[in-house]
Amino acid sequence: MGHLGKIYPGAMAVALLAATCLPALAAGSNLVTTQKLRWQTAEALASEAVRVCAGRGYSVTATVVDPSGHQQVVIKGDSVPLQSLSVSYRKAYTAYAYGLAFNKDSTSELIAAKVTGPGNGGVLATEPEVIFIPGGVTLRTADRSVIGGIGVSGAPGGDKDEACAQAAVDKYRQDFH
Repeated sequence: MGHLGKIYPGAMAVALLAATCLPALAAGSNLVTTQKLRWQTAEALASEAVRVCAGRGYSVTATVVDPSGHQQVVIKGDSVPLQSLSVSYRKAYTAYAYGLAFNKDSTSELIAAKVTGPGNGGVLATEPEVIFIPGGVTLRTADRSVIGGIGVSGAPGGDKDEACAQAAVDKYRQDFH
């Protein structure tokens, strides 16, 4: 049977994620459509998060991921440590992917709901790109469709990162259509 017959940790969550993330199929069409932010809006969102944190005395990196889970925009502050690049991406990815799968709006909400994996030792936090640290916010349209995520890293505490991300989302939420 080999490795293909094994059940990997988080497999159920990944299957749920895949089932809920599938883009819409147009009736009678072979085309798949999906909603995502225009790059200009994603750029403004990430810039605003960096700007808000800078105003609070923190140099951070902000990453926006699109519905494919890939980086759409990365804005790096002037004096952030190297690891903030990967951490901001992982926060954005987690907010997007697991916010969608578990209907939560931030990495803080995921943590509070104890969405870290089943009690039998299979831990979602060991899945690639996933990080359960405050600082990620799920991007949603007015009808609560998930269109991506934003992650911020570099402030002295994930709660401060998340506050900057949330401030940016609050400012641009009306543009998520």
